[in-house]
Amino acid sequence: MRSPQYIPTHPYPYYEEEPEQPAPPNPRRSRRRPRRGRFALKAAVALAVLAAFLTLADRWAVLYAEHRAADTLKDRLRLTAAPEVEIDGFPFLSQLVGRRLDSVKVTVPDVAADRVTLAAVSATAHDIRLDGDGPTSVRGARVPRLDGDVLLSFADMNRELGASQVTFTGAGRDRIAVRGTLPVAGHDLRLRADVRVARDGERGVDTRIGGMRLDIGELATYRPGTRASQGLHLTRESAAAVARETRKARALLAVPSVVRALGVPDATVREAQRSDTALSRLTGRPEFVRQAMRLNLLDLALAHPELLDRLGLDPALLDALSQLTRPVLADRLSLGFRLPEPPSGDLRLRDVRVAKDGIRVRIEGSGLAVGP
Repeated sequence: MRSPQYIPTHPYPYYEEEPEQPAPPNPRRSRRRPRRGRFALKAAVALAVLAAFLTLADRWAVLYAEHRAADTLKDRLRLTAAPEVEIDGFPFLSQLVGRRLDSVKVTVPDVAADRVTLAAVSATAHDIRLDGDGPTSVRGARVPRLDGDVLLSFADMNRELGASQVTFTGAGRDRIAVRGTLPVAGHDLRLRADVRVARDGERGVDTRIGGMRLDIGELATYRPGTRASQGLHLTRESAAAVARETRKARALLAVPSVVRALGVPDATVREAQRSDTALSRLTGRPEFVRQAMRLNLLDLALAHPELLDRLGLDPALLDALSQLTRPVLADRLSLGFRLPEPPSGDLRLRDVRVAKDGIRVRIEGSGLAVGP
């Protein structure tokens, strides 16, 4: 018996496919790419290092030049301290080779100006031309244009002029209020004054003193000057006290010049000297207090010093006040100054104003030169 014939269930023979193998690497290509990458990286690093080195060298050169310029300005301008110098523009070395700087800022602290000290003078010079045979032999500089600021600090004025007893504060764009105490003949008198700040020509700052007044407690007020409203006068409170006190009122009425100034008839004065009722009727009038306030006590001090003593005024103080004239007091409060005249070129004021921290002045210059 025959064995049954084998019939395959699949019409085609089954073959298992082998996975596709990757192509072998190209040795030339694998070697070129790393070489080119390493070369570009090295070049970039070298350029970065070179740029950093040149930048560092340029900054070192700037610092050296700023230091040399500060020492030179200190010597030639006779300053107590070296100024701060900042050279702008990059790169500096190329500017130095071309002997032309874009701008240089100079800040000078504590510059003496007449009776006061300028807290800071800051100026920027533009388009500076250097004089010399080369970068290492600069002899001077030409400054076609300059602009800057000057500060006259209230803090310095309070310290230098006020001696910690008088303060200066801003009271508007062109006004300064002066308040404090002023020692006169052993008495501390309250001082009030107003200062007006204005430009004096193209180089100076002028201050005009007005509203000057010295208060002797609540007793009297001194205003220097020769007008009728100026001089030494009783305050309203002290004049009213004189009218109430019989002894002081009779002392005033005993002086003929005072009687004439008060405009009191002689018969009324004689009656007031004999009767307290008549005296009270005379001094109780409102006109008496106003007329008493118009009396210039400095005029009385020369002929009747005993009268001022009865009013409670120190004769030595009155003598000192008579010498404290308006020009003397104005000079003690003056804040004016003038800009120094440059050896060449022009330096002038452009604007003057009062700020919170002091007097600020804008300056400008042209055709200036530094060096021989």
